[in-house]
Amino acid sequence: MRDPDQYQAILADSADFDMASDKTTGQWLRAMAAGRRNGRFLDLGTGTGLSACWILDGMDAGSRLLTVDNDTERVAVARRHLGHDPRIEFIVEDGAETLRRLAAAGIKFDFIFADTWPGKLTDRDLALSLLDDYGVYLVDDMTPHADWLEDHAAGMARLVDDLNSREELVCVQLHASTGLMMCTKVPGKKK
Repeated sequence: MRDPDQYQAILADSADFDMASDKTTGQWLRAMAAGRRNGRFLDLGTGTGLSACWILDGMDAGSRLLTVDNDTERVAVARRHLGHDPRIEFIVEDGAETLRRLAAAGIKFDFIFADTWPGKLTDRDLALSLLDDYGVYLVDDMTPHADWLEDHAAGMARLVDDLNSREELVCVQLHASTGLMMCTKVPGKKK
């Protein structure tokens, strides 16, 4: 299976960034993006752009990707490799602030990849309010590992419990990559 054109260059420029999504997550993101025509995608946690390059690789010409991170230096790497693509927009600010602004504007997304605290471990209600009917919400890094602090493990357990308890979501945990959880918003279900 081929990598996105920019993947290896971004990976080389990400050597000091140990929080990037892995290749299997990227392949999952590309496959999910390929299933949406004229889709609206939100990437929470740009990092150096590895996840964004996979999403872009799956998107059609009519789709748009908004990617958000508060780290100017890391986003500069992503911009250098992906900024030529007119389908992507970068926002450099706190993710919670972006979520509040998007919610106030009534903007909806077909797909949200929450790969940072805002939208995943905090401000989840805001992120999920941006999900359109039949929209997909995806989180990674769900498999516990030795580097997790005790409070992080508890936060991830709360995340799983919260998502599974929401009647408007149909969720599945996938034991692939670093552990994925995917939820689809079902219209007409109780919110």
